[in-house]
Amino acid sequence: MKKILRSAPVQHFIAWVLALYIRLVMVTQNWRVEGGENIRLLAGDASYIVIFWHETLPSIPIFLRKARQAGMTKQGVGLASRHRDGRLVGNVLLNLGLEQVAGSTSKGGPAGLRGLVRALGDGKHVTLTPDGPRGPRRVAAPGVAQLAAFTGAQVIPCGVHIARAITLKSWDRMRLPFPFGRGLLVVGAPLTVPPDEWEAGLAAINAALNNVQERAEP
Repeated sequence: MKKILRSAPVQHFIAWVLALYIRLVMVTQNWRVEGGENIRLLAGDASYIVIFWHETLPSIPIFLRKARQAGMTKQGVGLASRHRDGRLVGNVLLNLGLEQVAGSTSKGGPAGLRGLVRALGDGKHVTLTPDGPRGPRRVAAPGVAQLAAFTGAQVIPCGVHIARAITLKSWDRMRLPFPFGRGLLVVGAPLTVPPDEWEAGLAAINAALNNVQERAEP
């Protein structure tokens, strides 16, 4: 049974079902947005790095939907872990319109970062969970700051809270949303990481992401 569940066709089917469920959540949830002016930045010419903590990963498609409603036309690109669970998450997001680059902010980092550099150079937005795929929780790995320093792309931190959700017993305490609830999306002002100051930039990114997440939570 485990071998069947891990097979590519079954994994793709599971990803399709999960994507369908997230679409249901997107159209039935009542969402409030703080920082709408920062979402509208994605409708401009510049490419941005949009970040969330890993625990809020199921809400990334909701952010993308809000961004498209605000006029965003650029393609979004995410970073999919080479781990089996990471590939499943990547396939879910792919079904929801987010292109994927293989790699992570830790293992497979260099290859993944090169793919994200290309994506930003091609005029796309990049979406990351900088404490993924395995934590520690709410501690950003260096990759996001290094990417911002190297490319000059600004970083937009996002916090999310969903009132009706189940909290998993995972390292990140991920919350899976239920339909017909309420959600709050807090979008922070963009951060710039100077080319030679990625370490200081990483600390600023970590603080900003914690700030918007704490603002989103009751």
